[in-house]
Amino acid sequence: MHVFLETERLILRRFTENDADALFELYDDPAVMKYLNGGQPADRAEIVTLDLPAFLGYYERFPGYGFWAAIEKSTGDFLGWFHFRPRPDDPPDEPELGYRLHRKAWGKGYGTEGSAALLAKGFTELGVRRVSASTMTVNTASRRVMEKLGMKFIRTYFEEFPEHERAPGSEHGEVEYAITREEWSAATRS
Repeated sequence: MHVFLETERLILRRFTENDADALFELYDDPAVMKYLNGGQPADRAEIVTLDLPAFLGYYERFPGYGFWAAIEKSTGDFLGWFHFRPRPDDPPDEPELGYRLHRKAWGKGYGTEGSAALLAKGFTELGVRRVSASTMTVNTASRRVMEKLGMKFIRTYFEEFPEHERAPGSEHGEVEYAITREEWSAATRS
């Protein structure tokens, strides 16, 4: 197991090809996918042929960036994942932060804990200058995590999705939050 980082309660490790069933279970929960694809059923073949190869490819192309399986230390359970990587058109020192967690992990601070650890690693070890995160405007739980991390609201924007992929509330758009290294350093000193 290749551990990327640890927190008090979490291990963030590299994905392996053996994680397809864990990802399928996560993606097949309509509540988890509510703000992503409207809760549509998961496609295991897509996970095996597209998602996992994309996750694994990051580790070779972008040291320090990628998708990380979140494992609960006390149980060894797969709780979901975090990503920390630049979007295709962004500079390498401006990664995006994101996560997807099982319902059993909601409301326990795991999203904040894992995200805070990734911010710290990015700003102190990886030379990151700015981190952004986005979610649907109506996803108040994810917005609250971003705010707890000290991220500031940047903008509301609208994306076009095929009708069958539109999630409830998509008419309100997406929101972007961000934090710079300087903002993070000032917040951690206080």
